[in-house]
Formats: sequence, structure tokens, C-alpha cells
Amino acid sequence: MQEQFSYFSAFLVGFLGVVHCAGMCGGIIGALSLSQPSDNQLQKLSTLLSYNLARILSYAIAGGLMGSFGWFATNWLEIHFAQGILQLFAALFMLALGLYLGGWWFGLNNVERLGSVVWKQIEPLGRQLMPVRNSGQAFVLGLIWGWLPCGLVYSVLIWTMSAGSFYEGALMMASFGLGTLPNLLLMGLFAGSLLKYFQNKIVKKISGATIILFSVYLMVMAVKVIRQGV
Repeated sequence: MQEQFSYFSAFLVGFLGVVHCAGMCGGIIGALSLSQPSDNQLQKLSTLLSYNLARILSYAIAGGLMGSFGWFATNWLEIHFAQGILQLFAALFMLALGLYLGGWWFGLNNVERLGSVVWKQIEPLGRQLMPVRNSGQAFVLGLIWGWLPCGLVYSVLIWTMSAGSFYEGALMMASFGLGTLPNLLLMGLFAGSLLKYFQNKIVKKISGATIILFSVYLMVMAVKVIRQGV
């Protein structure tokens, strides 16, 4: 039951995080959409699905790696205590994410800058695939674009460390990625016409406040786990 809640919560964070995705991924989604024949919605959908499913696959791989890291941490330290510390760390990142999405504090920008060091090395590979002409190109581009420096993605990745295994970490990130899928597909199919809605200040603040409340819940649960391990 706890695992199912975590997967659903990760999905919800992805769904609410669209206010950030609109800014980070709106450009590439728009470029993918506009590179397809305007009179062929089926081809456009196929391209967008290929790109997004590959992006989610990259998230799952990253989540699996972070989940494995968490597994090693909980085996080196006393298991309940280590899990609690990881959960508390994740809750603090989730709090930062809520403040970030709501437009109240932008500390996660510093984390994104750290990720940009690696991104600069792989981003040129994605450029070579543009403009995208078929689903195969879109899939490869999605695999690359899944590593784009993103505070939203990083926050959930930190959370997956508390999952405790490669399998559960991968599933959590896949759930998060699926949460981002509906809105990004709609954004692509309607060529960015929904962008103004997703970037509305009220929508951003509601999304941010919801994730802040969730972070408080994570903190409470983490403290309980830490107390059990002390």
C-alpha cells in the first residue's frame, strides 16, 4: 500500500509540475509538433509519443540508479535510520520544489546549474537529430532529452533514493514521467496553445502549494522512521 501511494504521489508531482515543464520542455515539444505535417495528426501523435516514452525511459534508468544508491546506503547504515534520513532529505527537496513552482524561491536553479555541466556534453547529440522527421529520431531525441537539467526531475530523483532498490526507484521515476505525459502531449498536439494556461500565476501557486503540503507529509513520515531507528 505504501509503495502504491509513492507511485501515485510521484505521478501527481509530475502532473502538477507541468507549470515548470511548460517552460523547460515547451520549446522542444513545440519544435517536434511544428516539424510534422500539419494535416497529419496521427503522425504528430506518434512522434510525440515516441519522444515522451523515451524521455520517461531515461527517467526510469536514472531512478533505478538512485534507488540502487539508496539500497547501498541502507545496507551500510542501520536500515530504518538511513531510510528516514533519505526520506527527510527528499522532503526538503520537495519543499524547495513547491517553493520553486509557486514562484516564491528559486534555489533549485543552483542544482540545475550543476547538472548543466554534464548536459553541455550530450546536448549537441540532440541537436544533430533536429528537425525530427520520424518516430525513430524522436525516440533517440527523447532518450537524450531525458537528461536535461531540471529541478523538478532532480527533486523526484532525490526521493527515489528512499525507494531502496533499482526496481522501485525505476518505477517511481516512471510514474513521475507518466504524470508529465498527458499535459506535454496536449501541449504538443495543440502547438503550444495551452502554454499560457500552464504558466498562469494562479495555476503555478496552486501547484506549488500542493507540493509543499505533500513535502510536509513526507517530513512527518521521515521523522517517524528516524525515531523508530534511534
